[in-house]
Amino acid sequence: MQLEYFQMLDHVEAIDLSAKTISMRSTVPKESPVFEGHFPGLPLVPGVLLIETMAQSVGLLVIAVTDFKIMPFLMSVDNAKMRMFVEPETVLDIKAQIEHEGSGFIVAKTSITTAGKRVCNAQLKFKTRSFEELPFLDNVLGSAEKLGLHEAIAAQQT
Repeated sequence: MQLEYFQMLDHVEAIDLSAKTISMRSTVPKESPVFEGHFPGLPLVPGVLLIETMAQSVGLLVIAVTDFKIMPFLMSVDNAKMRMFVEPETVLDIKAQIEHEGSGFIVAKTSITTAGKRVCNAQLKFKTRSFEELPFLDNVLGSAEKLGLHEAIAAQQT
């Protein structure tokens, strides 16, 4: 995880395209400029970055489910609950499931746990656009490759 670059995810653990679910893993870095201000002497991951972590997992799921044709953009966060503090070096397990697709929007249920304990959860809504309209598909493909998305899709299909 590189907080200052908003690169919140480390690796795809599993994906199920038919169930529209994804499991990801990420480890909070020991040090980050984010912790210098949040909070000095008591470094904690800001809740907004945990929401971003969940949103990025949904983003990868949407991209995979649509065969790299659709890019989701976060539009709303509903029923978000932060249940515990997250400190440096915490291993996060992120899960997401698409609940609804249609009319250019996607709704997903997301959660983060650590060592089996709930960290946070939320329902996230996204507006979608075709990659044909956007200039950064190559960047997305590169990120997906680094995170092991193609490998996870291949493993799910065997």
